[in-house]
Amino acid sequence: MKAAVLHKIKDLRVEEVDTPEIGDDDVLVKVRAAGICGSDIPRVMIYGTYRFPLIPGHEFAGEIVKKGKNVRNLKGDEKVTVVPLIPCGNCKFCYTGEYAQCPNYDYIGSRSNGGFAQYTRVPVSNIIPLPENVDYESASFTEPVAVALHGIRRAGIQVGDTVAIFGVGPIGIILAQWARILGASKIFLVDIIEEKLKVARDYGFSECINAKNEDPVKKIKENTDGGVELSIESAGSPKAFVQSIEVPKAFGKVVFLGNIQGDVTFPEKVVSSILRRQLTIYGTWNSNFAPAFKDDWRLSLHFMGIGALKVTPLITHRFKIEQANEAFDLMWNKKEFFNKVMFVF
Repeated sequence: MKAAVLHKIKDLRVEEVDTPEIGDDDVLVKVRAAGICGSDIPRVMIYGTYRFPLIPGHEFAGEIVKKGKNVRNLKGDEKVTVVPLIPCGNCKFCYTGEYAQCPNYDYIGSRSNGGFAQYTRVPVSNIIPLPENVDYESASFTEPVAVALHGIRRAGIQVGDTVAIFGVGPIGIILAQWARILGASKIFLVDIIEEKLKVARDYGFSECINAKNEDPVKKIKENTDGGVELSIESAGSPKAFVQSIEVPKAFGKVVFLGNIQGDVTFPEKVVSSILRRQLTIYGTWNSNFAPAFKDDWRLSLHFMGIGALKVTPLITHRFKIEQANEAFDLMWNKKEFFNKVMFVF
């Protein structure tokens, strides 16, 4: 099969490799669509994967073409999405369904071979069949959609809440859609890239603020009753981390969701205001997929399936896997505006 294989940092090669062998509890997924996550860029270009060589890619969907002998609840031709986190199943967090806190987890696309390939081996426990109305490209977004849902649910958003979202990439737009679905009365979207704000307006979000041109903290406070109930940082920007703390009103909530790039320094005045306003700050990581608990994945697929949450308009570029280096060059060197970049098979 063809795959994009990372041999070392900045050394991504498209080559012929053996199709994976599957175990008794695995399935073989023929990949149909695989998104490039924002975290894949530094993974390939700066940090590397946990071992080399390795096939990256953790946002993907496809169809089952082969199943292990212990797999009995699937016919073998289902359209599916794939949960990349593989929990150990034997720790206290796994026993309670909090798989994202498992200290011994495996991860498809960074620790095990992932979806930037024609076929991928996946444990059957990490397979979720698609609803009838969810296509492969939409299904490949299930991981970021679930991550966004997990983050916004951490804060216990209430109907009528005002919400500010810092960072209007794909995750930011998905967060805004969840906020709208969950009943937010007003949603502010903040970024420094005008093209991203245009995408937000195309989605029907009118309260868009370009932080290059105006002070988002001042603008949000002027257009609310002194601030928002919920603020979410999804950009990973040190400055946005500070601003996200400045915009909530008294007893407001802040969710830190973005993967931080650089150190964050909170001025004394800002820290004092956290105490005075009695803010609650939530960290969030990954998502839940244990069916007996708050399952972010199946709920995400449901809302995509009924058309309430739309993701395919976020796709700006589609590449074949043979063009993997072209895709990463585009994103790493920011050669043109992009939102979601995707490999299609």
